[in-house]
Amino acid sequence: MSLIDITQKTYQMRVGGEWRGSSSGQTRPVLNPATAEAFAEVPEGTREDAHTALVEAQKAQPAWEALSGVQRAGYLRRIAALVRENAEDLARLIVMEQGKPLFEARNEVGGTGEFFEYFATFGRGVVGEIMASDNAKEDIWIREVPYGVVVGIIPWNFPSALFSRKVAPALMAGNTIVLKPHEDTPLSALAMAKIVEAAGVPAGVVNVVTGAGLEIGDALVRDDITQLVTMTGSVRAGRQILEAAAKNITVVSLELGGKAPFIVMDDANIDLAVRNAITARFMNCGQVCTCNERTYVHRRVFDQFLSRYKEMAGQLRMGDPMQPGTDLGPKVNQVELEKIERMVNGAKAQGAEVVMGGKRPEGEQFRKGYWYETTILTNVRNDMDIMQQEIFGPISPVMAFDDFEEAVALANDTKYGLTTYLFTNDIKRMMEAVRTVRSGEIYINKIMPEQLQGFHGGYGLSGLGGDDGKHGLAHYSRKKTVYLSYDDTLPGYLMPYPKD
Repeated sequence: MSLIDITQKTYQMRVGGEWRGSSSGQTRPVLNPATAEAFAEVPEGTREDAHTALVEAQKAQPAWEALSGVQRAGYLRRIAALVRENAEDLARLIVMEQGKPLFEARNEVGGTGEFFEYFATFGRGVVGEIMASDNAKEDIWIREVPYGVVVGIIPWNFPSALFSRKVAPALMAGNTIVLKPHEDTPLSALAMAKIVEAAGVPAGVVNVVTGAGLEIGDALVRDDITQLVTMTGSVRAGRQILEAAAKNITVVSLELGGKAPFIVMDDANIDLAVRNAITARFMNCGQVCTCNERTYVHRRVFDQFLSRYKEMAGQLRMGDPMQPGTDLGPKVNQVELEKIERMVNGAKAQGAEVVMGGKRPEGEQFRKGYWYETTILTNVRNDMDIMQQEIFGPISPVMAFDDFEEAVALANDTKYGLTTYLFTNDIKRMMEAVRTVRSGEIYINKIMPEQLQGFHGGYGLSGLGGDDGKHGLAHYSRKKTVYLSYDDTLPGYLMPYPKD
């Protein structure tokens, strides 16, 4: 029997060992992006609710930290098993609240379980080091210890996988966590909280509060109990969190937006480059921080690339994301839809040419919901807004360049620095790109998703800190240095000095 009921209409928050509504009694509707119709409601949490969740996490933390790493890993593996058992309902819930095609949602749920499986492997991991002391019969230990109470804030584009990306390492390191999902996609996090509960994780270790970011998120970040904030989201939200965290000098890890360049050299396998460029641009309706946001193609192969790119983009099927065969779903909400409309209109006003799409689709099935056509723009310049600002939608500006040095300069001409893609068969260009391209990730002749054992972090407006792998796990611990002497002799420099 599934733990997840996708027909459920009314949800509650998970705080401590209880499912509860908002202290205000208010609720917020959850809309299906494909229809713009409400199908469920969640509590509209308050600052009081946020503080209560932090108190519960604080009470639960000492006992959770006292468990061995192997014991904590056992809970993570049970969560992963339950994710697999409930995978289809979790995937359908993602489609209902976020709008991505069902096959993509199934892949996301697969990743959701894998985060817990992966971080469980650190149950017998290194938790510190021993340094040589200047003195005989003395050790210096540097131990990795948990922060205590972590706040996780996640966006709407991967509402299930990003839950596990924050919760799994936080728990493995010995922390407890209060997680706030995005207002548009709270149901996946609440479903995951139910799975955490069913896995036997003690009350208060994982808490989920729902509500507005400016209310709940701000309260969580500013609270004295919070010791670490880990957030994935927009640059705007990242700046607000940094400002709020300054009051208590709270440690912050931010994974923010991206403006990934996709560079195609004249020696590249064009078919491979086109297929990867399509996926990297249009998966999840272009709503991925590592998406191909600006495509640069060597002038010698530009026409060939563009012709195949348009042909393949034209084959993408937009429609009901719950149906098999759908490649492209809707944007997540009205605000996002109107944003990309403004961006396309602005690009046209600056001289860009729309060679495909460029508007909302026609037809009865698209009359409701947040739909926008697959769109390709040419005749773009690197100083245009469409090439400098994050699009986060199914809009693909394509630009020609003349040589490798120019391509690198174009790629680096950005305030972001998360991901870069390079397609070439020239090993010297590969190595030069690794040296000169300024971004936290570089994919050569392949595209995302990033892998669990890697490290996902960016430069500039793309954030600070990061996720995944041993380096991501390290963000959830801080260091404690211990000087341990087992020498009974009295050192000569201690006061008071011995008398003659």
